[in-house]
Amino acid sequence: MLKKRAKEMERAAAKGSMSQWGLIWHRYKKNKLAVIGLVGIVLMMLVCFTAPLYISWNRVIYQDLLQVTISPNSDFWFGTDQFGRDLFARILWGGIYSLASGFIVMAGALVLGMIFGSIAGYFGGLADTLIMRLMDVFMSVPNLLMAMTLVVVFGQGITSLWLALALSSFPGIARTVRSAILTTRSSEYVDAARIYGSSTGKILVKHILPNCMGPVVVSSTLMLGSTILGIAGMGFLGIGIASPTPEWGTILSEVGDYIRFYPYLGIFPGAAIALSVIFINFVGDGLRDALDPRMKK
Repeated sequence: MLKKRAKEMERAAAKGSMSQWGLIWHRYKKNKLAVIGLVGIVLMMLVCFTAPLYISWNRVIYQDLLQVTISPNSDFWFGTDQFGRDLFARILWGGIYSLASGFIVMAGALVLGMIFGSIAGYFGGLADTLIMRLMDVFMSVPNLLMAMTLVVVFGQGITSLWLALALSSFPGIARTVRSAILTTRSSEYVDAARIYGSSTGKILVKHILPNCMGPVVVSSTLMLGSTILGIAGMGFLGIGIASPTPEWGTILSEVGDYIRFYPYLGIFPGAAIALSVIFINFVGDGLRDALDPRMKK
């Protein structure tokens, strides 16, 4: 009994000596699914983003009509599509566009959400009312439908796709930032910074936003999964990244008429989309638990 008590005291002392990020990681790694998600998405990114080092672009777009719809084998691990292109190469290169686009859209939405949410939460009043009503307008339309409309307005292209998805996604982050700032702007350390003469920008950047990042990071991570689904969905509908660029949704769109007879054409790109979203959601759930103050016991 005494030994057990001593071990508990040692663990408590070790926790007390941890930094804030060390404590977050300590709680995060207790969630096995979160660790699996982190390892899985890191491996997917590593394999996809290094694909240009061992798979040439020519192998991605080369059409060989003598080798169409070949089932998976030792030469073509995922088989070939209806144009004789290597499906394995296309999925790995497609991961570059799908995953990178997801992170770029998330970064854009995060910046916009933090700007508008900070202004609304810190200043309040008319600015808060106008910004939040604008966010209500954006959020009243489904994200995918809003993004499709914006792509039509901006014109088809990968840059237009990023911009459309970022604009359709940032209202949720803006609301999260606003809510977090409303709970911290009246804190004693913020009042002390005002009395000391700190500028508004310095108070927001140095004192308020760092203490609001927990829910913002969780919200952004969970949004990343839905963004990758949105990119794939728009590619499948033909208004996303255009062929022959091998984005996962575009690959599914191209092989749609052949999946009935050659199921592997849909299984592999569909599995890539599903696994990436599942892994990211696992990471988001783990971060939510690790950053939750109630988990600090």
